[in-house]
Amino acid sequence: MNARILRECVSRCLILRLAWLLPAVSAPALLGSPLKVAFTQAPKEIEAYDLVELAADVERPDAPNPFTDATLSGTFGKAGGTERYEVAGFCDSSDGSVFRIRFMPSSPGDYTYLLTYRQGSFESTQSGLFRASPGHRRGPIRVDPKYPWHFIWEGTGEHYFFNGTTAYFLIGWKDERIIQYSIDRLHRLKVNRIRVTIAGRENVFFGEPVMNGDNFTTFPTPWPAQQADDMYHPGFDYTRFDLEYWRKFERAIRFARDRDMIMSLVLDMNDNKVHPKAGSDDEYRFIRYAIARFGALSNITWDLGDDLERYRSDEWTHQTGSLIKKWDPYRHLATSHPVEDVHQDRTSDWFDFTSFQEWSRNQHVYILRQRAAQERTGRIIPQTNEEYGYEDHYPMWAPGPGSDSADVLRRTAWDIYMAGGYQLVGESARRGTNIWPDTGGGWLNGRGDDSMTMFVGFGHIVDFFTSFEWWKTNPHDELVNNGAYCLAKPGEVYAVYLPNEGNVTIHLEPGMYATHWFGASTGEIISLPPVNGPVWTSPHTPDRLDWALLLLKLP
Repeated sequence: MNARILRECVSRCLILRLAWLLPAVSAPALLGSPLKVAFTQAPKEIEAYDLVELAADVERPDAPNPFTDATLSGTFGKAGGTERYEVAGFCDSSDGSVFRIRFMPSSPGDYTYLLTYRQGSFESTQSGLFRASPGHRRGPIRVDPKYPWHFIWEGTGEHYFFNGTTAYFLIGWKDERIIQYSIDRLHRLKVNRIRVTIAGRENVFFGEPVMNGDNFTTFPTPWPAQQADDMYHPGFDYTRFDLEYWRKFERAIRFARDRDMIMSLVLDMNDNKVHPKAGSDDEYRFIRYAIARFGALSNITWDLGDDLERYRSDEWTHQTGSLIKKWDPYRHLATSHPVEDVHQDRTSDWFDFTSFQEWSRNQHVYILRQRAAQERTGRIIPQTNEEYGYEDHYPMWAPGPGSDSADVLRRTAWDIYMAGGYQLVGESARRGTNIWPDTGGGWLNGRGDDSMTMFVGFGHIVDFFTSFEWWKTNPHDELVNNGAYCLAKPGEVYAVYLPNEGNVTIHLEPGMYATHWFGASTGEIISLPPVNGPVWTSPHTPDRLDWALLLLKLP
C-alpha cells in the first residue's frame, strides 16, 4: 500500500470515528441547514371557508427525519385585527423537500400571514397577504347556540339535519374511483355524514362477506409499515407518515366537501391493539399531523376512537379531547365513541355531542333518557346514537333475528329523531367485497349498489323533518295517545309519528292548523282538511304501515 492510499484510509477512519462521537457531544451541530427555502405566494383571493395552501420548498434538505427535526408554522389573521390563528404546517415529502401549511378564513376580508420554517438553529420566514371573498360556502358544522340540541352550518346559519352512515375502511380501496363512487352514491341518498377511521386495523371475521384483497384492505397504513399485511405486527415507524395514504384520505375529504358531506374522522379503533403508546410523543405527533393536514377542510369532525374505553382511559379521553381543541385552530366539533354511555365526557368544553353505541330497539325511550341526563348536567349538547345496528348484520349482541333489517332500522331511526336525537346507521355489507357478487361492502367500506334500499327510506325521514323548523321543537309525547310520538313547539308546529296503524288524538293550542299525512315508508303526502284546536283526533292511517302527521299553525 503506497503512502497516499494509507493517508486516505487513516483520514476516513478518523472521520468515521468522529461521526460516532459527535452526536453524543452536540446533535444539533450535525443537523446542518438547507441551502435555501423558497415559499410559495398565496393566491390573491379565495372564498371564505375555502382554504389557502402555502408551501415551503426546501433546497438540499438535510434533516435526518423531517417529520421530527423540522417544522413549518404560521400566524394568520385579518389585516388590522387583533385575533390571530396559530397554524401548524406538515411535511409532505419523505425527504423533507416540501412542507405545506393551510388556513381556512372564516369571514370575508383582507388577511395577513407570517410563515416560519425551522430546522435546528436554521430559520427562514416569509410574510404575505390575501383576500377572502364572500363565496356563500358552508363552513364547519357547529352546535346551535340558540337551540343547542341541534347543529348549524357556520357561515350560512342553515340547520344541519344529521343523517349519517359508517364506512370505517372507505380509504382501504386502492382504486379511488370506488371511493368517489361510494361518496357520491351516499350523497344522492341524502346521507350527509360518513364515519371513517384514520388508523386502527381490523380483521374480517364479522360474518360478513368482506375480505381483503388486491383492491381493498382493512389494514390502513398512516405510518410506514415493515409488514403492512400483518394485522397484529405491521412494524409501524411511528416517527414518520405514509404520505400516499394521507393524500388519498385528503382527496376523499375534499370530494365529500364538494357535496357538503361531513367526514367524521375516527382517530383509531380498538380491535387489533396496535396503537402508539397512550400520551406518547408518537401519539401526539399523529394527532397533530392529522390536524395540520385536515383541519383547514371545513367538512370534518373529530372522533377520538371507536370502542374507546377498551384501549384508553376516561382520563386520557378528557386530556386528549382538550388538547385537540387547543391544537385545532378551527375547533371542529369533537366527540368520542365508547361502548358504554357512562364514558361520555358530557360536561367538558371539548365534548360537543354524544356518540352512543346502543343496540336496543327501544331507542325512543333511550334517547329521551339521555336528553334528561344531559339536562341534569346543566350543559345542553346534541344527543346522537352513531351505532345501533348494521343492516342485515346479526352479531351476538344484536337484539334478535330481524332486528337489523332495513325496515326495522328505518323505524328505529324515526324513534330516535322523534325523541329529539340524531342517528347514524350502517348499510348492508351482504353484497360482498372480494366475495361474489363483489358489489358491496356497506358499513365496512362504504360501497353499495342499487339492490340496497334502506337509505331510500331514510331519505323520506330527511324530507319530512326538513319540511319544517324541526330544531325549534321538543319531545311532547304527553300531547298524544295510542303509542304515538310527538315533537312540538306548542301553538306553532306538531310533528306526530304513528309506529303502527290506527288514529291519534292530539292536544293542541287553540287555532287553525294546516295538516297532512306523510308516508314514513314511502314519502307519500296526503293532504287533510285544516284542523281546529284544542283537541283533534286524526282519521285512521291510510294503510297498515307507519305514518307521520304534520300540523302547522295557519296565519
